[in-house]
Amino acid sequence: MTATLAHASFAPLRILAAAPHRLMFFIGAANVLLAMAWWMVWLADARWQLFGFGQPDIPAGWLHATVMQYQVLPSFMFGFLLTVFPRWMNQPALTRAHYVPVGIGLFGGQALTLIGIGAGLPFLQAGALLTIAGWIVGMALLVRVLARDGGQTWHATSCVFALGFGLLGLVMYAAFLYRFDARVMFVSMKTGGLALLLPIYFTVCHRMVPFFTSCVIKPYRVYRPMWALAALWALTLVHLWLELRHAYAWSWIVDLPLMALGAWLLWNWLPRGGRSPALLKVLFVGFAWFPIAFGMYALQSIWFAATSEFILGRGPAHALFVGFFGSLLVAMVTRVTQGHSGRPLVLGPVAGFAFVIVQIVATTRVLAEIAPDALAWQAAAAIGWVGAFAPWVLRSTWIYLTPRRDGAPG
Repeated sequence: MTATLAHASFAPLRILAAAPHRLMFFIGAANVLLAMAWWMVWLADARWQLFGFGQPDIPAGWLHATVMQYQVLPSFMFGFLLTVFPRWMNQPALTRAHYVPVGIGLFGGQALTLIGIGAGLPFLQAGALLTIAGWIVGMALLVRVLARDGGQTWHATSCVFALGFGLLGLVMYAAFLYRFDARVMFVSMKTGGLALLLPIYFTVCHRMVPFFTSCVIKPYRVYRPMWALAALWALTLVHLWLELRHAYAWSWIVDLPLMALGAWLLWNWLPRGGRSPALLKVLFVGFAWFPIAFGMYALQSIWFAATSEFILGRGPAHALFVGFFGSLLVAMVTRVTQGHSGRPLVLGPVAGFAFVIVQIVATTRVLAEIAPDALAWQAAAAIGWVGAFAPWVLRSTWIYLTPRRDGAPG
């Protein structure tokens, strides 16, 4: 009797650890609400003095950037990559002994970080070190799979290269927590967005968007030029270098080509004729934020070169982070969640609601940079983000804790 009850009580945990995407997406879904709920409350307090929080040991904005770039979104990325790397390279799937430590590191690292916002620096330091440990384990697994392939799969190579930059940025954040050099923190924050998240998102889109479209639209020409990956890396690293040098007046030189690259790929990926389901349309809408964001970066750079004024503030960055990253987070994770749980490949009302609200949130956050009472609009955007993701997270986590509908393993 006791053994039966124990078996039943641990059943959800065994289901959760049955596949890397289950565990890591569950962690990411929990993290995305925890992190943004804190940021929402902090922004509301900063604007309306509701609770009197004040600044934590590390400026709240810096912590927000770090948590989102190095803990929240990477949980989803590791879940996806630990699932697809063996498939891309025709190798055996990874086991729970491989990926559970990655999940413990990323979830535990964020939990300690959020505790550290109120409890102090030692928790922030422990959170950074635990995140680094989980990251190293996850990256080592992916590198081993890639090494067995001989580095022949360029999409995998691109992702591992980006994760290497991410590890560097994460180590710099940890170093900042011990030395408090703002220059180190600046490099860490810029590296996370431009050398980690952007290349991985772009690489996954480059491989998967044409593939997803070809599965639905017949006939369809798969357009996947490898020069686009090389161009993305070259242009993005130059943009990063210019930002680190504070050479904002010159970034338009690479921002305009990046905008053109995104628009060119989007045009070639769009299906001609045939009815596209909503689950496919959201991929194109989400990717459209990529050329929009770099068009905004270019406009800001040109205006700065002429006037020494930042007319859009952090608007271009949030078009990239909320618009591009946030939209495709909903679109891609929903598709993987549906397909890998034995459910129909449809967007559904919950994910559809989340996606639409994210478009509104992205627009609001961009406009907040030029609106009066900007902090109130930033708080409104954070509230919208939490409202958009809460139903989606609840539905998704329930799926991750229950068996596949078709009875298949995983």
